[in-house]
Amino acid sequence: MDEKLSNSLSSQGVWVTSIEALYNWGRSNSLWPLGFGLACCAIEMIAASMARFDISRFGSEVFRPSPRQADLMIVAGTVTKKMAPQVVRLYNQMPEPKYVIAMGACAISGGPFKQGYNVLKGIDRYVPVDIHIPGCPPRPEALLHALITLQKKVASQALRGPGRAPHTKSDVPGEYPIPHFGAHDLEPSSNPEVWRPPVLERKE
Repeated sequence: MDEKLSNSLSSQGVWVTSIEALYNWGRSNSLWPLGFGLACCAIEMIAASMARFDISRFGSEVFRPSPRQADLMIVAGTVTKKMAPQVVRLYNQMPEPKYVIAMGACAISGGPFKQGYNVLKGIDRYVPVDIHIPGCPPRPEALLHALITLQKKVASQALRGPGRAPHTKSDVPGEYPIPHFGAHDLEPSSNPEVWRPPVLERKE
């Protein structure tokens, strides 16, 4: 529709939009996070839902106790190798479309515990991460900024065409293999559909 005609209609109280824009508007303004935390970043996530920061302004105050009722996973804190299978299992149980926010340095790369044998070097080795929040721990304002960034991403997703949203593509997996404890480490060490280790070339 012509922009001039659209503005003329909106001034008279008639709003014209597309099904795609209406669908994305509803999804982006009703993200329901999964209510679980792993470490100190979870305290900042809880603080974001309190009155001072009020995450409910963005329609995301409904922290769901079940992954089957949530569409946003906030990985808040250190992911140990003992906890990684449970995180992937929770992600697999979430319905599509679903999104992941990695909150804090530990969830992104292992943080100050990266050299520990028991800490995963980033949750994006096993599940796709949409937004990364740096910090140790990041403040509630950082989580709100990440939420706004994710809302913009959701609102701009197409439902048709080559650049359409991942959840509309049949060849994009919605579930990933759950790692198990092998003889020496987690097996598989990562999900190749999500992350592949860089190839190191040593010069002689």
